[in-house]
Amino acid sequence: MSERFYCAVLGFQVRSRYRPFDGRADPCYLVLQRDGARVHLSSFRDDSVAGAAVYILVDSVDDLFRELRDRDLEAAMPPTDQSWGNREMYVEDPDGNSLRFVEEHL
Repeated sequence: MSERFYCAVLGFQVRSRYRPFDGRADPCYLVLQRDGARVHLSSFRDDSVAGAAVYILVDSVDDLFRELRDRDLEAAMPPTDQSWGNREMYVEDPDGNSLRFVEEHL
């Protein structure tokens, strides 16, 4: 599971963690939080399909982009104004999931 990536690189904090087997990283169920956004991650077999897209609302895509760049994380797509009005940037986690940070302009 990508716990280190989400916490050390993206700045999330662990709110809860469940690992049924002592001494093993996986399977695991994590609840992470950052700036009011909560993300639930599971590495339990058959819980999901890798390669999912996760949308996370943020106040400022540009501020987050600078913060992550300072941590040497390269965005798959830098901050971009979308035709539907949102400003977005995309980051890929180590498991191949696309994290799409969105600044809504509705």
